[in-house]
Amino acid sequence: MAKHVLRVVAVAYTLFLLVLPVGLIIWRTFGDGLGPFIEAMSSPSALHAFKVTLTVAGWAVLANTVFGVGVALLLVRHEFPGKRLLGAFIDLPMAVSPVVVGLALVLVYGRFSPVGSLLESWGLQIIFSTPGMVLATVFVALPLVVRAVVPVLEELGDEQEQAAQTLGAGRLQTFLRITLPGIRWALGYGVVLCLARSLGEYGAVAVVSGRLVDQTQTLTLYVEERFQNFDQPAAFAAATALALIAVVTLLLTKLLRPKDRSHGN
Repeated sequence: MAKHVLRVVAVAYTLFLLVLPVGLIIWRTFGDGLGPFIEAMSSPSALHAFKVTLTVAGWAVLANTVFGVGVALLLVRHEFPGKRLLGAFIDLPMAVSPVVVGLALVLVYGRFSPVGSLLESWGLQIIFSTPGMVLATVFVALPLVVRAVVPVLEELGDEQEQAAQTLGAGRLQTFLRITLPGIRWALGYGVVLCLARSLGEYGAVAVVSGRLVDQTQTLTLYVEERFQNFDQPAAFAAATALALIAVVTLLLTKLLRPKDRSHGN
């Protein structure tokens, strides 16, 4: 009896918290057919916001993939002073509000800060431009690749890597031939999660971007701006596009997770 009650509560909770709101947005988007959705997403502002979103997310995923694999190897394969502290810092973005992250970046890289003014004197603007948005997105998605790869590295052990090095393989060759194939599913899972987090980021990006229309406006910022300006068709269309991306991402994570587990077994 308790099992059935818990099942009903879980379904009802999911229905009212997730399914109904998202379903309502999709219904409002396609209530008059596919035409309004295509028209709204074909506008120059929407296309520019989509382009900015993909650019920021692409650089963030690339940076976090390289950093995530490197830090995962460092945490699992090496012992050094401050190892636990580094692990705690990796998880910091999960505890800190993205708005706080954005404000911190403004204080460090803003025009009136020593670092920001120096960079601007070299012709590099961080805040209110794409580099600042990439930095903010990198920070909020920082732990995802690391935490996906670390358990698999721990389970694999380093026996095969040591054997390859004993036979004369270099570090890069060992990584490409032994380590990377062993973590590929976990790495793919972490990359997909990082991509999803990067595409949907709002708080930190809203602070460092300046929300400049047709300049530093991502798709999430575009939804807010269109809704506040009473352009509901465009806001609902962009929100639906984000929801569809989220669904595809969820399906990818479900496809990657079982393979990772089966590989570990």
